[in-house]
Amino acid sequence: MPRKRFTVEQIIQKLREAEVELARGKTIGLVCKQLGITDQTYYRWRKEYGGIRTDQAKRLKDLEKENARLKRLLADAELDKAILKEAAFGKLLSPVKRCQAVTYVRNTLGPEIVSERRACRVLGQPRSTQRREPYLPDDEPRLVKRMIELATQYGRYGYRTIWGMLLLEGWKVNHKRIERLWRREGLKVPKKQPKRRRLWLNDGSCVRLRPGYKDHVWSYDFVQDRTSDGRSFRMLVIMDEYSRECLSIDVARRLNSEDVLERLSDLFIQRGTPNYIRSDNGAEFTAKKVRKWLERVDVKTLFIEPGSPWENGYVESFNGTLRDQLLNGEIFDTLLEAKVLIERWRREYNTIRPHSSLGYLPPAPEAIAPCLPASATLQLANKDTDNHLGTVT
Repeated sequence: MPRKRFTVEQIIQKLREAEVELARGKTIGLVCKQLGITDQTYYRWRKEYGGIRTDQAKRLKDLEKENARLKRLLADAELDKAILKEAAFGKLLSPVKRCQAVTYVRNTLGPEIVSERRACRVLGQPRSTQRREPYLPDDEPRLVKRMIELATQYGRYGYRTIWGMLLLEGWKVNHKRIERLWRREGLKVPKKQPKRRRLWLNDGSCVRLRPGYKDHVWSYDFVQDRTSDGRSFRMLVIMDEYSRECLSIDVARRLNSEDVLERLSDLFIQRGTPNYIRSDNGAEFTAKKVRKWLERVDVKTLFIEPGSPWENGYVESFNGTLRDQLLNGEIFDTLLEAKVLIERWRREYNTIRPHSSLGYLPPAPEAIAPCLPASATLQLANKDTDNHLGTVT
């Protein structure tokens, strides 16, 4: 005979019937036989539900259900807490990290305790993303290899500059993919520079007068470094603000206003004169002979406010790049070595290195002809004239 289960209400009702029959003088065995239960069941029921009314039994049943529900919620909360505790090894900002966290949590706490559904829900990972098989493009190994080669060759370039160089080489790749591979390979990501508040801007500031076309505004400045013997040398940097092209870097132990005039005259012969030339208030730039000579050749001077290098931002940014990517990583034994390496870096900067403000193109992709001094230019011109006259004769 199959075992029958009774509800709490049925049990209390049978106990009431048993009490009535016992009051009539019947024995317990006869009453249990009449109710269809055993003596042991009767005594167990009377111990658990004796003296309880039906409404009290319903209330007790509801309390038991509520207690079971609260226990289940507490167990779920503790399990979620354990999942978060196991996965608390960093911010889970990417699907890849969340996928790794889900797998790690299930392996640590046990797949029979933590299901994939629960782990994904707690860690905020869609199950479709968790189960998606990663797709590896065919060109990714070659791309990573080339990216590492460029990062090794140009150690201070960030991923955006490397991305620009890859575009110039013909790679069809998104900058976000390069950033992902860059971080995956553990390459350096340059920190962002903090913004600076401008206190004032005078008429010579690069914010008030921005370059509008090539050879519109030039700027020049001095940079100082030392050779391995401790002796200092100076560099005169001249650049075109619009194209970001570095026109020249003169290297010498000493540079004065005469050297500034000589270099400017060579560049004016080679490229023509700009409309404006911007500089700080150094003695070499504010010298009377320099200002008068620039006035005679119809070049207007722009002097920034003293103590405000951000007003000459184009050349200051270039100086920072020069120091970060070359000067800080090289030890110059002689002045000649410094001249050769700095000139090589200048050509690389103009023809190879992508510039973010130019759409990740180099400032001067075409080959750069060497800057000849004025005397050499005149000698070549005289030689060409003599050859021409000899041919006519």
